[in-house]
Amino acid sequence: MTKHLLALACLAALSLSACKKPDEAAPAAEAPQAAEAAPAPAPAAPAEPTLVAEAPKAGFDAAAFAGTFSGTLPCADCSGIDTKIDLKADGSYTVDETYQGKKDGAFKGDGHWAAEEDGKRLRLDPNSKSDQDRVYEVVSNDEIRLLDQEGKKIESELNYSLKRAGAAQ
Repeated sequence: MTKHLLALACLAALSLSACKKPDEAAPAAEAPQAAEAAPAPAPAAPAEPTLVAEAPKAGFDAAAFAGTFSGTLPCADCSGIDTKIDLKADGSYTVDETYQGKKDGAFKGDGHWAAEEDGKRLRLDPNSKSDQDRVYEVVSNDEIRLLDQEGKKIESELNYSLKRAGAAQ
């Protein structure tokens, strides 16, 4: 008899829990305002992609990306700026620039670099307080492209890319 009572109690509990689910769904279906309020939980959904998007940040290996990038960048008052940036695995960098056709046009600098936006951008923070940070887009493992001071793409047909030394060009 005890087994029958236990079985009946379980069946009653299951049927009551099954009855509650449609009751909870019914007010949402009956009230159009509740359906309109449904977008409010939507901000919770982007939280999941954000967590997934942050995962590559840990996956960006700065030490593996480190290397030498070089090329000729556009120049406003000369034929080009021969640029060589050496990104070191310890987070430091050196830069050598030669303004073509300019007497005393060679400049050297150094500082620290860091990856930003999940490894999509690099920021060069110079040790010289008179120099501004430089921001580069990571186009590929073998190419970086200079961005403007706000970190936006420079709208120009000129080539602002530097290629990894030894990479096919």
